[in-house]
This record gives sequence, C-alpha cells and structure tokens, in this order.
Amino acid sequence: MRIPATTPTTPPRPFDVTEVFPQLVPLARTATRLHPRPGSPTPQDSSVGGPLLWPADEPWPHCEEPHEVDGFNTPLSPADVRRRRHLLAAERVRSLTEEEQQDLMSMDARDEVPEGPIAMLPVAQLYARDIPDLHPPQGADLLQVLWCPFDHPIMPRTALFWRDAASVTDILTTPPEPPAMQFHDYLPKPCLLHPEQVTDYPDHLELSKELRDWLTDWNAWQVTDAVNAALSPVRASFDRAYPSEPPEARERRFSSYLPLYYDNELAGAPGWKVGGWPRWGATDPCPRTCPECGHAMDALLTIATFEGNADSGWRPYEPSGHQSTQPHAYGPRQPTEVQIGSGYDQQLYVCPASPHHRHLELMH
Repeated sequence: MRIPATTPTTPPRPFDVTEVFPQLVPLARTATRLHPRPGSPTPQDSSVGGPLLWPADEPWPHCEEPHEVDGFNTPLSPADVRRRRHLLAAERVRSLTEEEQQDLMSMDARDEVPEGPIAMLPVAQLYARDIPDLHPPQGADLLQVLWCPFDHPIMPRTALFWRDAASVTDILTTPPEPPAMQFHDYLPKPCLLHPEQVTDYPDHLELSKELRDWLTDWNAWQVTDAVNAALSPVRASFDRAYPSEPPEARERRFSSYLPLYYDNELAGAPGWKVGGWPRWGATDPCPRTCPECGHAMDALLTIATFEGNADSGWRPYEPSGHQSTQPHAYGPRQPTEVQIGSGYDQQLYVCPASPHHRHLELMH
C-alpha cells in the first residue's frame, strides 16, 4: 500500500475518560479509522471504491432481487454518475458550456428501470497488512465488500468475500457494472486509505444503568483539571444560552447534555472504520446476534457518510499543505461521496464463530 509522508490524524481526546470513569477500562476496543481520501488505487491497494483483486475466472457477484426506482431520483449508470460529478465539480469553478449543460439535463430526464440481476459495485477492499483491526479467517488476508446500488429495503445490500491475495494471479480487469443506480451516492469515489488505530468506548446507551446515571452527574466528572478545562467553556455556553433560567434549571440542562458530550467526543470514533464500537443515532442499540447460531456478532466495518461533524473533536487533522488537483463536489468531511439515508452509517457485523455465517447490516 502506498503510504504518504503525512496522513490524516485524529486529534487527541480532550482528556482520558477512564480517569473519570475507570469502569470503562474493560470496555475499551481498538478501531482502525480508514481515513479515505480521493486517489487512484490499484487492485494491490486497500481502498474504498477502488478496483478489486478479483480472480478472472470467478463470476462477478450480481444482486438477484427485484429493483425499483422511487420516482423521485433519476436512475443513472455509474458512468453517468461519474460524468455528472465531473460536471458539477467543474461548475463550482467555471461556467459550463452549453453542451455540458445539455449533457446534465439529458441525464436528469432518464428513467430506465433495470431488469433482471444487476452487477454489484465495489465498496471497500481491505488488506490485513494495512488494517490492524481486521481479523480475517484462517487462510485469508483480504476482505472485499460489494453492494447493490439499490435499497433493500432502506440501504444497499452488501456481499463480503474473504480471500488469499497471493492465490489471485489472473485479475479481472473490466468487471461488469450495473445499468442503473437508485442513488448517485451509492457509487463510492475511488479513495486510498490512511489507516490509524484509535481507542473506542461504547455509546452511553450501551452502558449499565449505574454508569449512565453517573454520566449525568456533573459532580462525578469533576476529578481532574483537564476535565474542568475541557467542559468549563461548554458549561459557560449553557449559561449564555439560557440566562433567564434559574441556576438549578441550567444545572439540570447541562447535566442532561453530558452523555451526549461523552458520545460525541469521548466514545466511538466517527467515519469509515474497522472494528471498535458503533455510534448510534438513526436507531437505538439493538442485539447483534448471529441469525444462524445466536452468537454475539463482532463489528466489522462502518460505512460512513461523514468523517465527523464540522465541529467534532474527532475531525482529523489534514496533512499540511495537502490540496486536491481536481475540484470535488464534496469536501474532506465527505471524501467518498457516499451517503447512507439522510447522513447515517451502515454497520456490518460478522459472526466470530464462522466466516460462512450470514453477516448483519444495520443503519446507525
């Protein structure tokens, strides 16, 4: 894998949360943030949306389920989506020619509905040598993730393939592509990865009731100068926002915010990552058990819309002087141009008992 001289880096946490709540120590998990950034990956690279090390003699996966357009979004082919993105990015820096404008208009008027099985799209390719938290089954060192670019029913259906990279000697160079996609956002922009291992803690909703209660107790937080330094400005903002409220009311309001602060700044890292703890938002936590054997499932991959909120402390430091050579419709907060739902994450879980058991997909 090509490793740049400098890479996106997660800022340090405001303070060590285990000094405040030592009960979190046994719940810590490592996660590998992938930090995808637009590039030109090869089949030998770990990537998002890049070409796969796919054997030439192995059938390309197709989705056999019915596919329907929703009547609101224009179904475009991947080639159309790439052309559309190019034109929209160019429009940000110059006026489009009349021919380019007509090209865009003709795309928006299409309404083809795909018939029969459609080819799946590459989402991610992860080599174990690059991803510390990728734990492949015995005999494998490569994970390939593909999906159908149609909702089934509220997000794309994924397919996972574990393989031994050294066994692939003849690579499929021109894989098939689907004739249409339900949403433009289901075509990941080709990105190289800049893996970084971090420590995750569970969302407050996955903690014991006792620990959740402590999270809402401001007195329990005030154990170090670092905590006070980090949270004093936050508390002051509550005083400014609710000046007419009695101090006791502002205290309750601030205390009820503390679990959210924990989730956003101290618990699970946002963005594309392997392993770690999930971040919940679209739904509340639910059991993740293997549908075939009932075993508790492991978090495998987070397919994220965003690298983090614009004001999030998890937002990575970008390499000094890094600038893209091409205009993009999305900034570094959304480098893959993927969007799940209204801006959520798609979390994939696998059964540790067997790689052959069906994996689980959840929207967070």
